[in-house]
Amino acid sequence: MARERGEKVVATNRKARHDYLIEDTYEAGIVLSGTEVKSLRQGRASLVDGYAFIDGGEIWLDAVHIPEYTEGTWNNHAPRRKRKLLMHKQEIVKISHKTKEGGYTLVPLSLYFKDGRAKVELAVAKGKREYDKRQALRERQDKREADRAIASRRNLGE
Repeated sequence: MARERGEKVVATNRKARHDYLIEDTYEAGIVLSGTEVKSLRQGRASLVDGYAFIDGGEIWLDAVHIPEYTEGTWNNHAPRRKRKLLMHKQEIVKISHKTKEGGYTLVPLSLYFKDGRAKVELAVAKGKREYDKRQALRERQDKREADRAIASRRNLGE
């Protein structure tokens, strides 16, 4: 069987980019059981409530929902268990210092397969205030309206 190449995105956390101001992003491997991998390969996962934390020099991913594998038997996995992440020690220390500053949290942005291995993209992020969210929505809407106006002017000129 040929080795898998490239990236295949399983799940993204679109709400995270709306709720948080992203400072840095990191890639981490995930320790998974067999049925979790099979469930991910079917494209089933949710990062909505997920977060990561550092405990005892190790980094953990919690509250990420990977549903039970449909073909699994009695040895299926728990859907919302703590999963260990694999990162270099220096990166964990760097992230630890950043999150201890205050106001920063670790949020998973996406879950994907890279060359056949399950990976998660983590972000060191700071929560946005309500007015920041409204302002971002307003800017996006203004840009969309400006693009529409330019496109309609171009069409009238033809």
